[in-house]
Amino acid sequence: MSNSHPGFTSAELRQLRGLKDPHGIQQLLYDQPYHLADTAWSPRRVLSENTSHCFEGAILAAAALRANGYPPLVVDLEAEHDTDHVIAVYKVDRHWGAISKSNYSGLGFREPIFRSLRELVMSYFDAYFNLRRQRTLRTFSRPVNLARFDRVNWMITDQPIWFIAEHLVDIRHFPLLEPRMAGRLHRLDDRSFRAGCLGRAEKPPRKRALGNQPGPGLP
Repeated sequence: MSNSHPGFTSAELRQLRGLKDPHGIQQLLYDQPYHLADTAWSPRRVLSENTSHCFEGAILAAAALRANGYPPLVVDLEAEHDTDHVIAVYKVDRHWGAISKSNYSGLGFREPIFRSLRELVMSYFDAYFNLRRQRTLRTFSRPVNLARFDRVNWMITDQPIWFIAEHLVDIRHFPLLEPRMAGRLHRLDDRSFRAGCLGRAEKPPRKRALGNQPGPGLP
């Protein structure tokens, strides 16, 4: 087995190499249901469970990119009054593209047409919003090559890989907006908000115990 794919079985490598290119990898993520649990599964676990969220999808995409001849690069997008988003990035003919798993419809795949990483990240700006309809994207990290974590078996471990998330939080991020720009931003219009939430997974409401029903006027 190649040293660049430590620990994957032959069957797992065939599955990843069968995706062939970044678009094929993205299709795998689109086909997986989005899950809302607070987990940090390795790529092997994600393949086994066939479900992922933003962070896990990006890490799986990085492993799949590696299996298909690309470096396993990820970038952290940092938000204000919102959760961060992680994307796997790649280059074709010196232009950047991205693979992404998201609960929002506008934060997915990007074709390799962007001349700079900042240009790529800015393509997510309008579609990156919270449920208050605020545009929340503010900074982005440099690309991180996940090969730096090979010694802790990030691709195949049974243990949570929070150490990658922690590294992404700690590294330097670059601002996208000046403070005065952020102060002038408008809330998202209703049509764009509904389009961005299309197919969004939500936690089911919790059932109340029979002896704990609210009285009149209570929530």
